[in-house]
Amino acid sequence: MKLFALALGLLLMLLALAPLGWLFGTARGQAVWEQANSRSPNELIRYTERRLQGHPRLERWLLPPLHALRARVEPEPPPGPLPDLGKGQRPEAFPPPAGLSSRLVADTPQAIREALLNATPGTQIVVAPGLYPFDATLRLGHDGRSDAPIALRAERPGTVWFSFTQMDGIRVDRPHWVFENLDIRGACARHGDCEHAFHVIGRGAQVGIRNNRITDFNAHIKVNGQHGRWPDGGELAWNTLSNTGPRDTAQPVVMLDLVGADRWQVHDNHVVNFVKRHGNRVAYGLFAKGASEGIRIERNLLVCTPGGISQPGERIGISVGGGGTDPGVCRDRTCQAYEHRDGLAANNVIAHCNDAGVDVNRGLDVRVVHNTLINTAGITVRAGSRAELDGNLVDGRVWRRDGSQVEQRGTTPLAQWLDPAAAAFLQWRWQRTPTDGPLAAGLSTDFHGQSRAGHYAPGALLP
Repeated sequence: MKLFALALGLLLMLLALAPLGWLFGTARGQAVWEQANSRSPNELIRYTERRLQGHPRLERWLLPPLHALRARVEPEPPPGPLPDLGKGQRPEAFPPPAGLSSRLVADTPQAIREALLNATPGTQIVVAPGLYPFDATLRLGHDGRSDAPIALRAERPGTVWFSFTQMDGIRVDRPHWVFENLDIRGACARHGDCEHAFHVIGRGAQVGIRNNRITDFNAHIKVNGQHGRWPDGGELAWNTLSNTGPRDTAQPVVMLDLVGADRWQVHDNHVVNFVKRHGNRVAYGLFAKGASEGIRIERNLLVCTPGGISQPGERIGISVGGGGTDPGVCRDRTCQAYEHRDGLAANNVIAHCNDAGVDVNRGLDVRVVHNTLINTAGITVRAGSRAELDGNLVDGRVWRRDGSQVEQRGTTPLAQWLDPAAAAFLQWRWQRTPTDGPLAAGLSTDFHGQSRAGHYAPGALLP
């Protein structure tokens, strides 16, 4: 079906571009074919639609079969809520971080503001149950320490709600802070006014953002440098990052927008529903760019769109390299050598994206290992990247272009191992049993932390 889709999409594109006379047997025709063959049917359909605009006769004849093709290439997600597969915010509270030696209870918005400014290393700020509205950025006053962090926490998830109508919710520019068990919602009348729940910048290294539910922002977690300092070594874990609808903005829509910071751990999150209505209309679930290094994106569940997969715009699950960075904000001030180096995307489940489930864009020595991609355009490696693909289960294929180098082992069509109809519901009906096989280097467990020793199956989950 994918080859049929590719061929038909290419044909429609060529018809829209020019008369057939020059297409075959010429250098220009060969170049068109090579470019088309390195792009997914999803991309070709969108390209053809753009080229047909302003040609009423061609639109009348070609749009109906093009839309029928799209319905086959991009099946609509099943109705109703999809399971979270045990990822995202959990109803059980995370235990307080080690090294906390004092406790402060805050029960008003002003008390929370003052606690954030005045807390010293080892302080646990416990927010009393309730709803707390804020209209100006929350700021931090003191550094934590590795042996004595500062924490802002709810004792139980689902009991503390922050409502933000400011551009930046919490500005994290101090090291060794922890934020846990909170529910945070953007409540701006205009989507462009609710940019970030957390803006981690400059000196905000070693931040922990864990077990929170964060809803309705353009870029829920934004990470970037400031004054030559970089917030390295952060952890984003067990959070639910979601939007209740498309974002009515031309600003970047990226649930984790990481620029220039190194060695972040991003694991066990549930990331869902990221659609951008204006500007370039490209939205991302998780990405790292800006000459950053060493990100580990593991065991996350991403659902680009739970409904309306083919609505305007493009949705990409994970991008190691992102969409390109202004050199002025790159860690090395150029981003000429790479956007990201030494990154890992492993044991993730990525579903219902009308573009790549995983995209490597100007990434060097990036490993994409044991991911399961359901109803996506597959894996894209582009812009001169160098990537190792190992043990992925893909409803689609690998698309390599722009001279990129790909070392590929064990990337397998999803239908060989799973029932695709059940997989669309995020249910696992296995078509075959695991076999003996080598473990991917440095990866001993699966999506649920189950040991992979002694048996081999591609994808994020073992039977």
